[in-house]
Amino acid sequence: MSSRALRRLKGKQRGQEALDLGDLTLGDSSEEQLDSANVSPPPDGKDRGRKAKKNKAQKNFSNIYELIGDADNDAEKSSPDEEAEKPAGNKTNGAGKNNNRETKEPTKNKAETSTKSGDRVKKKKKRKKTKLTSEDAQEAVPEDNIDLLLQNLEQSNGLSLQNEDCSGPERRTVLHVEHRNLNPDTELKRYFGARAIQGEQRPRQRNRQFHRSTWMTIPKESWPRFSRPGISMTLLQSKEGTQYFTFEHGRQYQQVQFKFLDAVESMDPNNIVALLQLNPYHIDSLLQLSDVCRIQEDQEMARDLIERAMYSFECAFHPLFSLTSGTSRLDYLRTENRAFYLALYKHMMFLEKRGCPRTALEYCKLILSLDPDADPLCMLLLIDFLTLRSREYQYLLQLHQDLEVHRNLGLLPNFAFSTALCHFHLSQQEDVDPEERQKEREKADEMLQKALIMFPGVLIPLLDLCTVQPDAAVSSHAFFGPKSQIGQPPALAELTALYVGRTHSMWREAAVMLWLEQSVKEVLCRVDAKDPLVDDCQNKKQRYKCAPRNIHRHVLLSEIKEATSSLPLEVTSQPVLGFDPLPPLDSVTSYTRPERQHVGATNESTLSLFFRSLLPNFNLQGGLRQEDDMEVARAGQELNQEVNRLMVAMRDMLANIRFQEPPREDNPYRDEDEWD
Repeated sequence: MSSRALRRLKGKQRGQEALDLGDLTLGDSSEEQLDSANVSPPPDGKDRGRKAKKNKAQKNFSNIYELIGDADNDAEKSSPDEEAEKPAGNKTNGAGKNNNRETKEPTKNKAETSTKSGDRVKKKKKRKKTKLTSEDAQEAVPEDNIDLLLQNLEQSNGLSLQNEDCSGPERRTVLHVEHRNLNPDTELKRYFGARAIQGEQRPRQRNRQFHRSTWMTIPKESWPRFSRPGISMTLLQSKEGTQYFTFEHGRQYQQVQFKFLDAVESMDPNNIVALLQLNPYHIDSLLQLSDVCRIQEDQEMARDLIERAMYSFECAFHPLFSLTSGTSRLDYLRTENRAFYLALYKHMMFLEKRGCPRTALEYCKLILSLDPDADPLCMLLLIDFLTLRSREYQYLLQLHQDLEVHRNLGLLPNFAFSTALCHFHLSQQEDVDPEERQKEREKADEMLQKALIMFPGVLIPLLDLCTVQPDAAVSSHAFFGPKSQIGQPPALAELTALYVGRTHSMWREAAVMLWLEQSVKEVLCRVDAKDPLVDDCQNKKQRYKCAPRNIHRHVLLSEIKEATSSLPLEVTSQPVLGFDPLPPLDSVTSYTRPERQHVGATNESTLSLFFRSLLPNFNLQGGLRQEDDMEVARAGQELNQEVNRLMVAMRDMLANIRFQEPPREDNPYRDEDEWD
C-alpha cells in the first residue's frame, strides 16, 4: 500500500504535518537537492528493493491498522531530525549492510561516498540549529502546549505590561476581562443547566437574517436588518502598550443626531419612535427610548433596545480594539464616546436585576478598563457590591490591595465595609483550615471596627433599612447618634447614603448581623477608652469637602432614593438628559449643532395658540421679540390691553350663562332621596 493511501486512512493530507522552524533556513534547499542527487543509489537497484519491500508488507500484514502502526514506526525511524542526531559511523554501517544485501560492491563505494557528503550537510544543519541564544532557549516550549506558545507570542508582541509604570501590573491583573463571562448564558447555564437555557432559544428559521457574530450581544431575528448607521472607530495613538480610540460620526449620522435633539426638545416620545423607524440603529434614540420603556415598566423592551445599541457599537469596533486586554482606552470627554459608556452601564444594571451578578461584574471591569484613571462613571463605587453578590471575594481583596496605594480606596465607605465583609465570608467557609479561618475572622473584626470608627454615620441608616431596632446604649451614644449623621460633610453623606441604599441587603443575614453587633460593642469600648484612632479618623473627615462631578453622575444613574436626596442644589436644579447625564465641563466636541430660527413654539398649548392668534408678536419660548425698546414697550401694552379685554369678555359670558332645570314629573311612589 502506498504512503498516500496510508495518509488517507489516517485522515491526513499532504502538508498537515508539524513543521520544524529550524529546517526553514535560507540556502539549504539548493544543498539538499545536490546531496539528494549524490545520496540516491542507481535507479534499478533502488526500485527493485522497494518493490520487494512492498510485496513483503502486503503478504505479512492482513490488518490495516497494524500496517498503519508500522508505517508510523518506519516514518519515525526515517525522519530527518533523528537521522541528523545519529553518529556518522552508524549511518555508514547501516547503509553498507543494506547495499550488500540489495546491490553489488561497486554501488557500495558510491553509497559510502554519498553518505559522507550527506553527513557534512547535516552537520551544518545541526550547527545552525544549535546557534540559539539563551533567551530563545528559555522561550522554547513544546509545540503541543498552546497556552505557553500564546504567552510567548504576547510577550514578543509587546502586550505584556510588565515594562510599564508601577501601576501597570496591577491594572493588568484586576482589569482583565474574559470573553465567556460577557455572555449571560454562561452564568445561567451554571445555575439552571444547559438544557433549560437551550430550551428558551427559538428554533432556527429558514429565511433568517445574517448577523455578524459578536461578543457582548446575540443578535435576534426580531431586530431590523442591520445597515451601518454612520458611526466608526478610529485609533488616535498607541503609547506604552496602551491604545487610545475614539468613535466618529459620519455626516449622515450627524444629521440624524440633529433630528434626535429636536425630538428630545419636543418632549414627545412618539417623535423618537418615528425617528427609530427610519434609523433603527441610532444609538442615542435607542438609549432614550429605553429609559421611556423602563419608566413604563416594559423591562423586556428596554433591555432589547440597549442590546441593539451595543450591537451597533460592536459592529463599528476598530480591528485593534480589545474588550479583554484592559489596554484599550476611550476618553469620556469626547461626546461621541459617552453613549458607549452609558450603553454598557445600563446593560450591566439589567444583567444585575436579571440575576447574573457575575456577568455584570465582568461588564463593570470592562467599563473601568476604558478609563481607569478618570473613572467617569465611578465604577469603584459599584464593583464591591457586584463582587459580593457574585461571591468573588478574592478578587475584591486583590483589587483593594493593588489600587490602595494609588487610589486610597480605604477612604471610600463601600470599600471599608465590603472588604471586611469579604474576610468574614472567607472565615465562614468550611473547606478552609481552622487556622486560616481564625486569621480571616480576626482580620474581619479589625477592619469592620476601623470602618465603623471612620464612618459612624453608616450604622443607624443601615439598621433602619434592615428593619433592625438598635440597642438603647447604641442609639443614645453620641458617637452613633443623630449627631454623627448631621455633622458629616455633604460629600461623605452622599457616599454613605449611596452605600447603605445599595448594599443593605447584604447585611441582613443572621450571622452577619450578629458579627456587626459584636463589633459595635467593641467600638463603643474603644471610643470610651479614647483610642487615638478615633481622633485620627475625625481629622481625615475634613477631606470630604466637595464631591467630584463623576460621583454625582453615578448617583443619578444609580437612581437610589437615599443617595439622590443628598445631591447638592447645583446638580438638582439643572436639567438632566438621559442620553448624556451631567456632561463634563471641559467636553471635546468634533461638530456643533447649527442654530435654529425659532419662528414659534413647536409644542404649544391651546392657550398659547389662542394668545398667538390675537397677538402675532407673542412667543411662548423666546418671549416677546426684542427688536428695539419701543416695540417691546408697545407690545407689552398691547398684551395687557388684550388680556384685560379677554377677561372682561369671559366674565360677561359667564355672567349671562343660565342653567334651566329639567322638568320634574310627579310620582307618588318615588323616594325623595333617589337621584334625578
